[in-house]
Amino acid sequence: MERVFDTYVENLKYRVLREVAKQAFEGTLEENLADIPKIIHPSKVPTMRCCVYKERAILKKRVKLAMGGNKNNPNIIEVIDIACDECPAAGYEVTASCRGCLAHRCQSVCRVGAISFDYAHAAHIDKTKCVECGKCASVCPFNAIANRKRPCIVACKIGAISINEENVASIDNEKCIQCGACIYQCPFGAIMDKSFILDVIDLIKAETKPLYAIVAPSIFNQFTYGKLGQVVSGLKKLGFTHVTEAALGADMVADTEARELAEKGFLTSSCCPAFVTYIEKNFPQLIPYVSHNLSPMATVAKYIKSKEPNAKTVFIGPCTAKKAERQKEEVGPYIDAVLTFEELQAMFDSRNIEISELEEEKLVDASYFGRIFARSGGVTEAIKQGLKEQGSDLALDPCVCNGISECTAALMRKSKSALSANFIEGMACEGGCMGGAGSLSHGNKNLAEVNRYGKEGKPTISGSLSDLNKKE
Repeated sequence: MERVFDTYVENLKYRVLREVAKQAFEGTLEENLADIPKIIHPSKVPTMRCCVYKERAILKKRVKLAMGGNKNNPNIIEVIDIACDECPAAGYEVTASCRGCLAHRCQSVCRVGAISFDYAHAAHIDKTKCVECGKCASVCPFNAIANRKRPCIVACKIGAISINEENVASIDNEKCIQCGACIYQCPFGAIMDKSFILDVIDLIKAETKPLYAIVAPSIFNQFTYGKLGQVVSGLKKLGFTHVTEAALGADMVADTEARELAEKGFLTSSCCPAFVTYIEKNFPQLIPYVSHNLSPMATVAKYIKSKEPNAKTVFIGPCTAKKAERQKEEVGPYIDAVLTFEELQAMFDSRNIEISELEEEKLVDASYFGRIFARSGGVTEAIKQGLKEQGSDLALDPCVCNGISECTAALMRKSKSALSANFIEGMACEGGCMGGAGSLSHGNKNLAEVNRYGKEGKPTISGSLSDLNKKE
């Protein structure tokens, strides 16, 4: 079946991942590595760039990222420098709307003398002098001066991306929270997350047992051409021996986090690794308020390994920051690899697994409240339920932050003792985990669908954990 993606960039990324996975499964990756760009783009006619040689050079870089990327760069997100050369120089520029008026307000307000006029009286901005203050744009009566910002810079709400002297995007690792927002917004596919798909294939080929796939709750609407039960069957056909919901870990987190909140009186959530990293880098004084719980991913993996020490665990979800979380000292012992939904689709197709043709296998490990962690506001509802089931008299006063911009505002207020809320739910991606960069589709998310999926789970958190104990 031909896969449909939001953009051609996503399709290209998928084709690279699929080919790398195919060659790895067949044991021919090393010998065919140099030929992969030609396999993906066999024609001598360029389709995207100036020439086919540049297209293949970029594909070569993509293949490297699909195989783990630059080992010396700790960041999960990398810029493909030779692919980042089509965007115009950022900053203020005069457009064709300039009428060459006599008032010259733009020139009068410019304190650095960056604006001049040509023989046709049209204004020009000298980039070597311009300080990007924007005053000229604010006074132009024709709105003829525009502030051109690259899509990656607009997407990054924390200012981690700048343009270097070679006019190429550069990521500041000291600021980046690895949320991946820039990846989808780059129209030339010049920013990509590293893939650890080869690590997972090694586990599968070694016939590792037990090998657990821990699936994020947002998986329910990712593979739209099949049903969730068929995805579960597909994972087992791929080589996983067990499939478990990360939402079960969310139930565990909701239970213990509610207790921690009742004990401390104020808390921020710890389920979103990009949010936690943002606090660590920008609001270190608030670190003591971050919940001491591991994320649902790490929590359920820790539980699995406590029962089966030889087990290997692979988290599968929409989040690029989970790849970075896995590198943390406190998480690494429990999670062996992380895949995105994009990468899982590539793996299915590399093995010709058509999930729509498989039998369904039910997956009901978690409660409604664990499953709605997938959307903004879901963690808060789960904490409220946890307090209720524990008989706590704490009145929950939440601040639900949908996206990193709202997180910034809430954390800023808390740092200045101006926030009345006693719980901050922080989600770096808009919409929550459903908006993650590793999703198969980035269109509008119907959050009501999460609730419907959640209602197929167990009705209470305590019931979910009780059933888990019975299994033991």
